[in-house]
Amino acid sequence: MPNSLGAPCVLMLSDVYFPRVNGVSTSIQTFRTALEALGCRTLLIAPEYAADRDDEPGITRVRSRQVPFDPEDRLMSRRRLERACASLDGQFDVVHVQTPFRAHQAGVRLARRLELPVVETYHTYFEHYFHHYMPYLPQTLLAFAARTLSRRQCNAVDAVIAPSQQMAGALSAYGIRSDIHVIPTGLDLERFAGGDGARFRARFGIELGRPLMLTVGRVAFEKNIGFLIDVLDRVRRTVPDVLLVIAGEGPALRSLERAVAERGLEANARFVGYLDRGSDLLDCYKGADVFVFASRTETQGLVLIEALALGVPVVSTAVMGTKDVLHGARGAIVVEEDVGEFAAAVARVLTDRATGEALAANAARFVGDTWSSQATAERLLALYEHVREKRVMSALGAEPAR
Repeated sequence: MPNSLGAPCVLMLSDVYFPRVNGVSTSIQTFRTALEALGCRTLLIAPEYAADRDDEPGITRVRSRQVPFDPEDRLMSRRRLERACASLDGQFDVVHVQTPFRAHQAGVRLARRLELPVVETYHTYFEHYFHHYMPYLPQTLLAFAARTLSRRQCNAVDAVIAPSQQMAGALSAYGIRSDIHVIPTGLDLERFAGGDGARFRARFGIELGRPLMLTVGRVAFEKNIGFLIDVLDRVRRTVPDVLLVIAGEGPALRSLERAVAERGLEANARFVGYLDRGSDLLDCYKGADVFVFASRTETQGLVLIEALALGVPVVSTAVMGTKDVLHGARGAIVVEEDVGEFAAAVARVLTDRATGEALAANAARFVGDTWSSQATAERLLALYEHVREKRVMSALGAEPAR
């Protein structure tokens, strides 16, 4: 039954979740854990993947099939998704849609049928995403389609959650009429701690003293990892034994491997694939001397928070969501997307011990002060309570309290 006297019960729907590793999966898991600690029960409906895994509680998997030309993602069966939703009458107070595909369609239909408020998180900056995967179509046409789809979907829900002020501004410019709330994903500082850098280096045969640059995330074209390879080539002139570790997998992997070979950088770059967040990824972060990032399309940039939380100095551009993350970040050097400027900052961290140690000392303190998952979950819970109250008061012909 709905938890009408306490925290709302929330149904989440997503077209992606673990074992598919990306920022959306991480955000959902982080919020669900923190909401549970606040007394807010959630159920997540997500695709079933081929890989067997032990799910955390409160997840309903829907049979799915592989998306054409995208082996990482799954498309939920429409019939089975509708069947899963049909069994939920009367159990929830709020519907929270996490992705704009079948999860959006099913979530909005369910919310309308049950007369529930529905909110949606805008995780992906599609306007600057589609052209990487459909390069044969004009970029202006794809951007127009992304804006049109985003406007239609966001105007169909009661409230939109943007992970950053920059993303909220872009959505407002689209002409979205629904209320937009900026609620970033925080970090569970107790769980995301520790790590053994020496263990990571030993596992991959990397000498303890070797200067190590690191980037973590989906190996996709929109992440601008090719630019980091250009930076690596420039840093190598100053730091000949520098190594760039790229942790993640994705559709740009083969292209980036070719770029490394063409530049003669095979001895200076290492692709290590996906790493388990609870152990191997922590070791990987702790094994790095500097974390590098240059994505142009992030709605937030969780990996920056993760690196800083573990005391790893960051050199990054600040575009879209990363502007919010890096605003006032005491453990980071923010640079423009210029190979020379970026490489000079990286080389400075790697060769000037005082600079690297000062950044590392301030990084974790900055995250602890600003990016607690409990604090961001409290803001999300307040939004749930607001849209629930607004829906109830609207049904009674009254205005909700502000």
